[in-house]
Amino acid sequence: MKILILTQWFDPEPTFKGLAFAKELKRQGHEVQVLTGFPNYPGGKIYDGYKLKLYQREEIDGISLLRVALYPNHDSSALKRIFNYISFAFMAMLFGIFATKKADVIYAYHPPLTVGIAAVFIKLFRRIPIVYDIQDMWPDTLKATGMLNNNKILNFIGSVCKLVYKFVDHIVVLCPGFKQLLIERGVPNEKISVIYNWCDEQGLTQAKPAKLEYQQLMQNKFNIVFAGNMGKAQALDAVLEVAKKFQDIQNIQFVFVGGGTETDRLKQRSINENIANVIFIPRMPMAEVGGVLKLSNLLLVHLKKDPLFEITVPSKTQAYMAIGKPILMAVAGDAADLVQRAKCGSVAISENVESIQQAIWEVYHLSSSEQLQMGLNARNFYLQELSLESGVLNFVTIFEKVSRKV
Repeated sequence: MKILILTQWFDPEPTFKGLAFAKELKRQGHEVQVLTGFPNYPGGKIYDGYKLKLYQREEIDGISLLRVALYPNHDSSALKRIFNYISFAFMAMLFGIFATKKADVIYAYHPPLTVGIAAVFIKLFRRIPIVYDIQDMWPDTLKATGMLNNNKILNFIGSVCKLVYKFVDHIVVLCPGFKQLLIERGVPNEKISVIYNWCDEQGLTQAKPAKLEYQQLMQNKFNIVFAGNMGKAQALDAVLEVAKKFQDIQNIQFVFVGGGTETDRLKQRSINENIANVIFIPRMPMAEVGGVLKLSNLLLVHLKKDPLFEITVPSKTQAYMAIGKPILMAVAGDAADLVQRAKCGSVAISENVESIQQAIWEVYHLSSSEQLQMGLNARNFYLQELSLESGVLNFVTIFEKVSRKV
Protein backbone atom coordinates (compact mmCIF):
# COMPACT_ATOMS: atom_id res chain seq x y z
CA MET A 1 0.00 0.00 0.00
CA LYS A 2 0.96 3.64 -0.46
CA ILE A 3 0.56 5.45 2.86
CA LEU A 4 0.75 9.18 3.56
CA ILE A 5 1.55 9.91 7.20
CA LEU A 6 0.26 13.37 8.13
CA THR A 7 1.57 14.53 11.50
CA GLN A 8 2.67 17.87 12.90
CA TRP A 9 5.43 16.17 14.92
CA PHE A 10 7.99 13.70 13.65
CA ASP A 11 11.54 12.60 14.44
CA PRO A 12 13.84 14.03 15.69
CA GLU A 13 10.97 15.37 17.81
CA PRO A 14 9.63 13.00 20.49
CA THR A 15 6.42 11.42 19.21
CA PHE A 16 4.49 8.15 19.58
CA LYS A 17 3.88 7.45 15.90
CA GLY A 18 7.06 8.73 14.29
CA LEU A 19 10.01 7.15 12.53
CA ALA A 20 9.66 3.73 14.20
CA PHE A 21 6.05 3.52 12.93
CA ALA A 22 7.05 4.55 9.39
CA LYS A 23 9.98 2.11 9.29
CA GLU A 24 7.86 -0.80 10.50
CA LEU A 25 5.26 -0.04 7.82
CA LYS A 26 8.06 -0.08 5.24
CA ARG A 27 9.51 -3.29 6.69
CA GLN A 28 6.10 -4.91 6.28
CA GLY A 29 6.19 -4.03 2.56
CA HIS A 30 4.42 -0.70 2.26
CA GLU A 31 5.44 2.56 0.59
CA VAL A 32 5.51 5.43 3.08
CA GLN A 33 5.76 9.21 2.69
CA VAL A 34 5.56 11.66 5.60
CA LEU A 35 4.14 15.20 5.54
CA THR A 36 5.23 17.06 8.66
CA GLY A 37 6.60 20.33 10.03
CA PHE A 38 10.06 21.60 10.83
CA PRO A 39 11.10 20.12 14.18
CA ASN A 40 10.52 22.52 17.09
CA TYR A 41 8.71 20.50 19.78
CA PRO A 42 8.84 20.68 22.80
CA GLY A 43 11.06 23.78 23.09
CA GLY A 44 9.32 25.85 20.41
CA LYS A 45 12.62 26.54 18.61
CA ILE A 46 13.73 25.06 15.30
CA TYR A 47 16.19 22.23 15.95
CA ASP A 48 19.89 22.61 15.17
CA GLY A 49 20.64 21.45 11.64
CA TYR A 50 17.33 22.79 10.30
CA LYS A 51 16.44 26.21 8.95
CA LEU A 52 12.85 27.37 8.65
CA LYS A 53 11.82 27.74 5.00
CA LEU A 54 8.78 27.16 2.83
CA TYR A 55 9.45 23.44 2.50
CA GLN A 56 12.23 20.88 2.60
CA ARG A 57 12.45 17.33 1.31
CA GLU A 58 14.66 14.86 3.12
CA GLU A 59 15.09 11.17 3.79
CA ILE A 60 15.60 9.53 7.19
CA ASP A 61 16.47 5.82 7.27
CA GLY A 62 14.84 5.29 3.90
CA ILE A 63 11.64 7.20 4.75
CA SER A 64 10.74 10.12 2.46
CA LEU A 65 9.78 13.31 4.31
CA LEU A 66 8.28 16.59 3.15
CA ARG A 67 8.63 19.26 5.82
CA VAL A 68 6.55 22.43 5.52
CA ALA A 69 6.81 25.81 7.20
CA LEU A 70 5.01 26.55 10.46
CA TYR A 71 5.11 29.10 13.24
CA PRO A 72 7.44 27.47 15.80
CA ASN A 73 6.05 27.79 19.32
CA HIS A 74 5.13 25.64 22.27
CA ASP A 75 4.92 28.00 25.24
CA SER A 76 2.06 28.62 27.65
CA SER A 77 0.35 31.20 25.43
CA ALA A 78 -2.81 29.63 24.05
CA LEU A 79 -2.91 32.18 21.20
CA LYS A 80 0.64 31.40 20.06
CA ARG A 81 0.02 27.68 20.35
CA ILE A 82 -3.12 27.99 18.22
CA PHE A 83 -1.16 29.90 15.58
CA ASN A 84 1.44 27.12 15.64
CA TYR A 85 -1.29 24.56 14.95
CA ILE A 86 -3.09 26.59 12.29
CA SER A 87 0.08 27.54 10.41
CA PHE A 88 1.11 23.91 10.05
CA ALA A 89 -2.40 22.80 9.05
CA PHE A 90 -2.63 25.45 6.32
CA MET A 91 0.76 24.56 4.82
CA ALA A 92 0.10 20.83 5.15
CA MET A 93 -3.20 21.23 3.35
CA LEU A 94 -1.58 23.09 0.42
CA PHE A 95 1.36 20.73 0.06
CA GLY A 96 -0.80 17.69 0.73
CA ILE A 97 -3.05 18.64 -2.19
CA PHE A 98 -0.35 19.74 -4.65
CA ALA A 99 3.02 18.27 -3.66
CA THR A 100 2.63 14.70 -2.37
CA LYS A 101 2.52 11.44 -4.31
CA LYS A 102 -0.78 9.69 -4.82
CA ALA A 103 -1.56 7.57 -1.77
CA ASP A 104 -4.02 4.79 -0.98
CA VAL A 105 -4.69 6.11 2.51
CA ILE A 106 -3.91 9.10 4.73
CA TYR A 107 -2.88 8.31 8.28
CA ALA A 108 -3.56 11.51 10.30
CA TYR A 109 -2.22 11.89 13.84
CA HIS A 110 -4.22 13.88 16.41
CA PRO A 111 -3.40 16.11 18.31
CA PRO A 112 -3.75 18.78 17.26
CA LEU A 113 -7.27 18.85 15.80
CA THR A 114 -6.03 21.07 12.96
CA VAL A 115 -4.18 18.08 11.44
CA GLY A 116 -7.55 16.36 11.07
CA ILE A 117 -8.98 19.45 9.35
CA ALA A 118 -6.03 19.50 6.90
CA ALA A 119 -6.51 15.79 6.20
CA VAL A 120 -10.20 16.33 5.38
CA PHE A 121 -9.36 19.04 2.82
CA ILE A 122 -6.72 16.80 1.22
CA LYS A 123 -9.30 14.02 1.03
CA LEU A 124 -11.89 16.25 -0.64
CA PHE A 125 -9.45 17.31 -3.37
CA ARG A 126 -7.62 14.00 -3.90
CA ARG A 127 -10.21 11.41 -2.86
CA ILE A 128 -7.90 9.62 -0.43
CA PRO A 129 -9.51 7.93 2.59
CA ILE A 130 -8.40 8.95 6.09
CA VAL A 131 -7.58 6.88 9.15
CA TYR A 132 -7.60 9.29 12.09
CA ASP A 133 -5.52 8.33 15.12
CA ILE A 134 -6.76 10.09 18.28
CA GLN A 135 -4.13 10.25 21.04
CA ASP A 136 -5.76 13.04 23.08
CA MET A 137 -9.48 13.52 23.49
CA TRP A 138 -10.25 17.13 22.56
CA PRO A 139 -11.68 19.35 23.96
CA ASP A 140 -11.53 17.32 27.21
CA THR A 141 -7.72 17.36 27.43
CA LEU A 142 -7.54 21.10 26.73
CA LYS A 143 -9.84 21.74 29.67
CA ALA A 144 -8.22 19.21 32.01
CA THR A 145 -4.71 20.58 31.42
CA GLY A 146 -5.86 24.19 31.82
CA MET A 147 -4.77 25.21 28.32
CA LEU A 148 -8.29 26.52 27.63
CA ASN A 149 -11.03 27.40 30.10
CA ASN A 150 -13.44 29.36 27.91
CA ASN A 151 -16.54 27.20 27.57
CA LYS A 152 -17.65 28.83 24.30
CA ILE A 153 -14.31 28.08 22.66
CA LEU A 154 -14.28 24.56 24.11
CA ASN A 155 -17.79 23.93 22.75
CA PHE A 156 -16.73 25.26 19.35
CA ILE A 157 -13.72 22.91 19.31
CA GLY A 158 -16.03 20.06 20.27
CA SER A 159 -18.28 20.86 17.30
CA VAL A 160 -15.30 20.94 14.92
CA CYS A 161 -14.17 17.57 16.30
CA LYS A 162 -17.57 16.09 15.46
CA LEU A 163 -17.28 17.42 11.90
CA VAL A 164 -13.86 15.84 11.48
CA TYR A 165 -15.15 12.55 12.89
CA LYS A 166 -17.91 12.64 10.28
CA PHE A 167 -15.59 13.15 7.32
CA VAL A 168 -12.77 10.75 8.21
CA ASP A 169 -13.22 7.13 7.13
CA HIS A 170 -12.06 5.37 10.28
CA ILE A 171 -10.93 6.37 13.76
CA VAL A 172 -8.30 4.63 15.87
CA VAL A 173 -8.11 5.27 19.63
CA LEU A 174 -5.59 4.13 22.22
CA CYS A 175 -7.98 2.60 24.75
CA PRO A 176 -11.58 1.38 25.15
CA GLY A 177 -12.56 4.41 27.22
CA PHE A 178 -11.88 6.75 24.30
CA LYS A 179 -14.01 4.53 22.06
CA GLN A 180 -16.94 4.63 24.48
CA LEU A 181 -16.68 8.42 24.74
CA LEU A 182 -16.79 8.77 20.94
CA ILE A 183 -19.81 6.45 20.73
CA GLU A 184 -21.56 8.65 23.30
CA ARG A 185 -20.78 11.61 21.03
CA GLY A 186 -22.47 10.01 18.05
CA VAL A 187 -19.65 8.20 16.24
CA PRO A 188 -20.79 4.76 15.01
CA ASN A 189 -19.25 1.81 16.85
CA GLU A 190 -18.10 0.16 13.60
CA LYS A 191 -16.13 3.29 12.64
CA ILE A 192 -13.82 3.03 15.70
CA SER A 193 -10.99 0.60 16.48
CA VAL A 194 -8.80 0.32 19.58
CA ILE A 195 -5.05 -0.06 18.97
CA TYR A 196 -2.93 0.37 22.08
CA ASN A 197 0.26 2.41 21.83
CA TRP A 198 3.61 0.69 21.91
CA CYS A 199 6.76 1.96 23.63
CA ASP A 200 10.23 2.99 22.47
CA GLU A 201 11.30 -0.60 21.91
CA GLN A 202 14.63 0.32 20.36
CA GLY A 203 15.54 2.53 23.31
CA LEU A 204 14.65 -0.19 25.79
CA THR A 205 16.32 -3.06 23.94
CA GLN A 206 19.50 -1.04 23.63
CA ALA A 207 19.38 -0.08 27.29
CA LYS A 208 22.78 0.35 28.88
CA PRO A 209 23.43 -0.91 32.40
CA ALA A 210 22.57 1.75 34.97
CA LYS A 211 25.43 3.96 36.10
CA LEU A 212 27.47 2.51 38.93
CA GLU A 213 26.23 5.15 41.37
CA TYR A 214 22.61 4.15 40.68
CA GLN A 215 23.45 0.46 40.96
CA GLN A 216 24.95 1.14 44.38
CA LEU A 217 21.95 3.20 45.48
CA MET A 218 19.54 0.43 44.46
CA GLN A 219 21.43 -2.72 45.46
CA ASN A 220 20.00 -4.95 48.21
CA LYS A 221 16.75 -2.98 48.16
CA PHE A 222 13.15 -3.66 47.14
CA ASN A 223 12.97 -0.77 44.66
CA ILE A 224 9.60 0.78 43.82
CA VAL A 225 10.35 2.90 40.75
CA PHE A 226 8.37 5.76 39.24
CA ALA A 227 9.88 6.90 35.92
CA GLY A 228 8.71 9.83 33.82
CA ASN A 229 7.25 13.29 34.13
CA MET A 230 6.72 14.66 37.63
CA GLY A 231 4.01 17.28 37.29
CA LYS A 232 0.72 18.10 38.98
CA ALA A 233 -1.12 15.40 37.02
CA GLN A 234 1.07 12.72 38.60
CA ALA A 235 0.03 13.77 42.16
CA LEU A 236 3.23 12.34 43.65
CA ASP A 237 2.70 13.82 47.12
CA ALA A 238 0.50 10.79 47.75
CA VAL A 239 3.44 8.52 46.89
CA LEU A 240 5.66 10.38 49.38
CA GLU A 241 2.98 9.75 52.00
CA VAL A 242 3.12 6.06 51.13
CA ALA A 243 6.92 6.12 51.41
CA LYS A 244 6.60 7.49 54.94
CA LYS A 245 4.50 4.45 55.88
CA PHE A 246 7.38 2.14 54.90
CA GLN A 247 10.23 3.92 56.63
CA ASP A 248 10.50 1.19 59.26
CA ILE A 249 11.07 -1.46 56.57
CA GLN A 250 14.81 -1.26 55.93
CA ASN A 251 14.93 -2.63 52.38
CA ILE A 252 11.91 -0.88 50.78
CA GLN A 253 12.97 2.13 48.73
CA PHE A 254 11.10 4.53 46.44
CA VAL A 255 13.00 5.70 43.35
CA PHE A 256 11.82 8.67 41.25
CA VAL A 257 13.43 8.88 37.80
CA GLY A 258 12.87 11.91 35.57
CA GLY A 259 11.92 15.54 35.99
CA GLY A 260 9.10 18.03 35.75
CA THR A 261 7.47 21.07 37.30
CA GLU A 262 7.04 19.35 40.69
CA THR A 263 10.45 17.69 41.00
CA ASP A 264 12.24 20.36 43.03
CA ARG A 265 9.32 20.76 45.41
CA LEU A 266 9.03 17.01 45.94
CA LYS A 267 12.76 16.76 46.61
CA GLN A 268 12.57 19.58 49.13
CA ARG A 269 9.58 18.03 50.84
CA SER A 270 11.43 14.71 51.22
CA ILE A 271 14.33 16.60 52.84
CA ASN A 272 12.12 18.74 55.08
CA GLU A 273 10.16 15.74 56.34
CA ASN A 274 13.21 13.46 56.46
CA ILE A 275 11.71 10.82 54.19
CA ALA A 276 14.89 8.80 54.02
CA ASN A 277 13.68 5.92 51.85
CA VAL A 278 13.21 8.10 48.75
CA ILE A 279 15.83 8.87 46.10
CA PHE A 280 15.62 11.03 42.98
CA ILE A 281 17.46 10.27 39.74
CA PRO A 282 17.58 12.99 37.03
CA ARG A 283 15.92 12.76 33.62
CA MET A 284 17.87 10.61 31.14
CA PRO A 285 17.48 9.09 27.64
CA MET A 286 15.30 5.98 27.30
CA ALA A 287 18.40 3.85 26.68
CA GLU A 288 19.61 4.80 30.17
CA VAL A 289 16.17 4.67 31.81
CA GLY A 290 15.92 1.03 30.77
CA GLY A 291 19.01 0.21 32.84
CA VAL A 292 17.40 1.70 35.95
CA LEU A 293 14.05 -0.02 35.28
CA LYS A 294 15.85 -3.37 35.17
CA LEU A 295 17.04 -2.76 38.75
CA SER A 296 13.47 -2.29 39.94
CA ASN A 297 11.27 -4.75 41.82
CA LEU A 298 7.99 -2.93 41.25
CA LEU A 299 7.19 -0.25 38.67
CA LEU A 300 4.67 2.41 39.69
CA VAL A 301 2.11 4.24 37.55
CA HIS A 302 0.29 7.03 39.39
CA LEU A 303 -2.00 9.87 38.27
CA LYS A 304 -4.37 12.11 40.19
CA LYS A 305 -8.00 11.09 40.41
CA ASP A 306 -9.70 12.47 37.32
CA PRO A 307 -12.39 10.93 35.07
CA LEU A 308 -10.26 11.72 32.00
CA PHE A 309 -7.39 9.57 33.29
CA GLU A 310 -9.73 6.63 33.79
CA ILE A 311 -10.23 6.38 30.02
CA THR A 312 -6.60 6.44 29.00
CA VAL A 313 -3.49 4.31 29.38
CA PRO A 314 -0.41 6.26 30.57
CA SER A 315 2.39 5.73 28.05
CA LYS A 316 4.80 4.44 30.68
CA THR A 317 2.55 1.37 31.08
CA GLN A 318 3.81 -0.12 27.81
CA ALA A 319 7.45 0.58 28.65
CA TYR A 320 7.01 -1.01 32.07
CA MET A 321 5.44 -4.11 30.53
CA ALA A 322 8.11 -4.40 27.85
CA ILE A 323 10.89 -4.30 30.45
CA GLY A 324 9.30 -7.31 32.17
CA LYS A 325 8.78 -6.24 35.79
CA PRO A 326 5.73 -6.33 38.13
CA ILE A 327 3.56 -3.22 37.90
CA LEU A 328 1.64 -1.25 40.51
CA MET A 329 -1.15 0.53 38.64
CA ALA A 330 -2.58 3.37 40.73
CA VAL A 331 -4.85 4.59 37.94
CA ALA A 332 -8.42 3.35 37.61
CA GLY A 333 -10.15 2.29 34.42
CA ASP A 334 -8.54 1.10 31.20
CA ALA A 335 -4.97 1.06 32.52
CA ALA A 336 -5.94 -1.02 35.55
CA ASP A 337 -7.87 -3.41 33.29
CA LEU A 338 -4.71 -3.99 31.22
CA VAL A 339 -2.66 -4.95 34.28
CA GLN A 340 -5.39 -7.29 35.49
CA ARG A 341 -5.76 -8.90 32.06
CA ALA A 342 -2.01 -9.45 31.85
CA LYS A 343 -1.78 -10.73 35.46
CA CYS A 344 1.37 -8.68 35.81
CA GLY A 345 0.96 -6.72 39.04
CA SER A 346 -1.39 -5.11 41.51
CA VAL A 347 -3.96 -2.33 41.25
CA ALA A 348 -4.55 0.52 43.71
CA ILE A 349 -6.80 3.54 44.10
CA SER A 350 -5.13 6.76 42.96
CA GLU A 351 -4.11 9.17 45.75
CA ASN A 352 -5.29 6.63 48.35
CA VAL A 353 -2.34 6.00 50.67
CA GLU A 354 -3.80 2.88 52.31
CA SER A 355 -4.75 1.31 48.98
CA ILE A 356 -1.31 1.91 47.47
CA GLN A 357 0.36 0.63 50.62
CA GLN A 358 -1.71 -2.56 50.50
CA ALA A 359 -0.90 -3.10 46.80
CA ILE A 360 2.83 -2.81 47.55
CA TRP A 361 2.53 -5.36 50.39
CA GLU A 362 0.81 -7.80 48.02
CA VAL A 363 3.80 -7.87 45.66
CA TYR A 364 6.44 -7.52 48.38
CA HIS A 365 5.24 -10.64 50.16
CA LEU A 366 5.21 -12.80 47.01
CA SER A 367 8.04 -15.28 46.54
CA SER A 368 10.85 -14.40 44.11
CA SER A 369 9.48 -16.89 41.58
CA GLU A 370 5.99 -15.36 41.79
CA GLN A 371 7.40 -11.86 41.26
CA LEU A 372 9.44 -13.17 38.32
CA GLN A 373 6.31 -14.72 36.80
CA MET A 374 4.49 -11.37 37.03
CA GLY A 375 7.33 -9.79 35.09
CA LEU A 376 7.22 -12.53 32.46
CA ASN A 377 3.45 -12.09 32.16
CA ALA A 378 3.97 -8.36 31.54
CA ARG A 379 6.59 -8.97 28.86
CA ASN A 380 4.57 -11.66 27.07
CA PHE A 381 1.40 -9.57 27.11
CA TYR A 382 3.30 -6.64 25.65
CA LEU A 383 4.75 -8.71 22.81
CA GLN A 384 1.39 -10.26 21.92
CA GLU A 385 -0.94 -7.31 22.39
CA LEU A 386 0.95 -4.01 22.51
CA SER A 387 4.15 -4.26 20.47
CA LEU A 388 5.08 -2.13 17.47
CA GLU A 389 4.84 -5.12 15.13
CA SER A 390 1.38 -6.19 16.28
CA GLY A 391 0.12 -2.60 16.33
CA VAL A 392 1.27 -1.92 12.77
CA LEU A 393 -0.35 -5.15 11.55
CA ASN A 394 -3.62 -3.92 13.05
CA PHE A 395 -3.23 -0.52 11.37
CA VAL A 396 -2.53 -2.11 7.99
CA THR A 397 -5.71 -4.20 8.28
CA ILE A 398 -7.67 -0.96 8.77
CA PHE A 399 -5.78 0.83 5.95
CA GLU A 400 -6.68 -1.97 3.54
CA LYS A 401 -10.29 -1.97 4.66
CA VAL A 402 -10.85 1.78 4.12
CA SER A 403 -8.94 1.86 0.80
CA ARG A 404 -11.22 -0.84 -0.62
CA LYS A 405 -14.28 1.29 0.09
CA VAL A 406 -13.14 4.15 -2.15
